[in-house]
Amino acid sequence: MLLTTGQAAEELGCAITTLRRLVRAEVLPGLSRRGVRVMIPLPVVQALSTRKYAALDQLSVKEIAVLRVDVAQPADEPDRDWIGFAATLGPDDLLKALRGWWRCDAASVAAGGVLPVTLSGYVVAVLTGLEQWERNSEGRHAFPNARLAGYVTDLATPQITFTSSTSADRRHAELLLGTRLTSHSGGAIAYIPTSNAA
Repeated sequence: MLLTTGQAAEELGCAITTLRRLVRAEVLPGLSRRGVRVMIPLPVVQALSTRKYAALDQLSVKEIAVLRVDVAQPADEPDRDWIGFAATLGPDDLLKALRGWWRCDAASVAAGGVLPVTLSGYVVAVLTGLEQWERNSEGRHAFPNARLAGYVTDLATPQITFTSSTSADRRHAELLLGTRLTSHSGGAIAYIPTSNAA
């Protein structure tokens, strides 16, 4: 059975625009098109609706930052071609597309040790290597040594691509990728308590 984006959004209890971001980021398998309509298989929608929330209590910090992104768009910048997330980007382009510049408390981002990247409330990538940062004249920060620990190419299964060789990065990627992670913020960076008293 195939659902329209409107029916799928209703099933998930989210806005159509939220679901369309996942469609445009190409993380939903088995899509078909009927004219201008995108049709989504019911099992894919059911898989999204039963996706577990991130087990943040397994992290050894009190708080982490979350990077909330949109679908990748062409960037008019000399050091990167894209800003945002798309499953079709290669690891190098994806890392550049996610690495900054953001308005944030850089010390808090670094203290968390890991930066989940969410699209429409699902963790689609994980950044680590956040110990050092730079600040530009507009008060935005970048983390030049950030590493892409991994990313998702299919949210229904999920299918994960690991891109870092360190065991700690792989643990973070396995723990977070493909999970649901709700955050609220007026900007790209949100801060979430882990419920860990450490």
